[in-house]
Amino acid sequence: MDPVIPKPLGDVIEALEQLPGVGPRTAERYAYYLLKADQDKAGQLSDALAGLHKSIKYCPKTFALIDASQKLSPLYSDARRDKRQVAVVADPFDIVAIEKTGSFRGTYHVLGGLVSPIDNISPEQLHIEELIRRIDDDKVEELILATNASVEGESTALLITQKLGKRKLKVTRLARGLPVGVDLEYADQITLTRALEGRQAL
Repeated sequence: MDPVIPKPLGDVIEALEQLPGVGPRTAERYAYYLLKADQDKAGQLSDALAGLHKSIKYCPKTFALIDASQKLSPLYSDARRDKRQVAVVADPFDIVAIEKTGSFRGTYHVLGGLVSPIDNISPEQLHIEELIRRIDDDKVEELILATNASVEGESTALLITQKLGKRKLKVTRLARGLPVGVDLEYADQITLTRALEGRQAL
């Protein structure tokens, strides 16, 4: 670290650089902002980060993010949600994107990523086997493969359809409006709503 920068500030810069998409200059700006900001604001961020791992866990059924005090995701336990319809997503924040459309009343299943040999992510590291068990336990009638329109997303969707074997259920894929290479998380609500409504059977 630059000897001109005091060590405590340098430690914050190094920590911020670990975040995805944050380079050295951006990390320096963030750290300097926190230093200049009101001490309570920095303390609030520190407290929030300290409680992050203690206060959040994964739902054992859907693998969505939930409060540590909850047993299951409210999006699964709510009686108004249709457990026979499951949208399969790569990451928890994909759920947020779909929920903002207000057009889906089924439940979700988070894979925890996508199959990617380059990133050393194998099928065994994803929650695919748990999904297959859910399909049987909840008598799922429709599986919506809502993975990104990317090589990894398509490969993962294909793998899931192969894992289904001879199970009789409707398997659909998000349809028009999602450009190739765009992450679900960043799709606008109108585009995502149309993709849900126009999903196609596989």
